Amino acid sequence: MGEVSLLINGIYVKAPVGSTLLEATRLLDLEIPTLCHHPDLKPEGHCRLCVVEIGEWPHTRLVNSCTYPVEKGLNVQTHSDKVLEARRLVLELLLARTPKAELIQKSAAALGVTESRFKTEDPEELCILCGLCVRTCREIVGVSAISMSSRAPDKQVATPFKEPSEVCIGCGSCAFVCPNNVIPYTEKNGIRTIWGQDFELVACSACGSYIAPLAQLEYWARLTGDPVERYLVCRNCR
Repeated sequence: MGEVSLLINGIYVKAPVGSTLLEATRLLDLEIPTLCHHPDLKPEGHCRLCVVEIGEWPHTRLVNSCTYPVEKGLNVQTHSDKVLEARRLVLELLLARTPKAELIQKSAAALGVTESRFKTEDPEELCILCGLCVRTCREIVGVSAISMSSRAPDKQVATPFKEPSEVCIGCGSCAFVCPNNVIPYTEKNGIRTIWGQDFELVACSACGSYIAPLAQLEYWARLTGDPVERYLVCRNCR
C-alpha cells in the first residue's frame, strides 16, 4: 500500500492511501474528539464533532475527519478557530438534548461550553444518537435488531414498531458499545433482559458459569455450521 504526504497543522505527515484524516491526525498524537467513531465499525460521520478545516485560505471548508480520505498535498487544520466554533456548536446542541449525559458534559467543558442556548425537550434524555449500537448490531452481529426511527426532534434508537424484535439474539453488544450506558440491560437468575425481551442464559456444562443466551449460541451455530453443542462449554473450560 502506498502513502501520500499531507500537511497537518503545519507538519508534513505521510499516511497510507485510503486512510482517513482522523487516522492521519493520530499519527501525530493529536486529540480529535469523537462520539460516533469506533475502530471496528465503518465510519459514518454522525456526530460531526471530529470536523477539521481543509484547504488554503480563504477557500477552506469543514469536513468530517473520520470519513474524509487523505489526499496528496492537502492542508489540514485540526484546531483552528473555525473548527473549534463548529465543535462548540455541536456540543451545545448535544448539551441541550442530553443535559445530564456525563460524557457530553465533560466534552463540552473541555471546549469551554458550560450551558446551551438551545431548548431542552427532555431533561432526562441520555441517548446522544451516536449510532454505535445500531451499527454494531448491523455490521458486527449481523442481525439489525434495532435502528434509528423517526426524525428530529423525535429521532431515537428502537426495535421495529417498538415491539420485541424477532431477530434479536440478546447478545448485548449494543449495550456494551453504548458510551452513555443508555440501553437497559440486566441479568438475574439466569435471564438476560434487553429491549423488553427475556433471554435464557446457558450455563457452561463444565464449570456452570453462564456463557451467553441460547439464542446467541444458536445463531453462532447457524453461522458456522457447527452443532450448537460445541458452544455449551465456556472459553476457559475448552
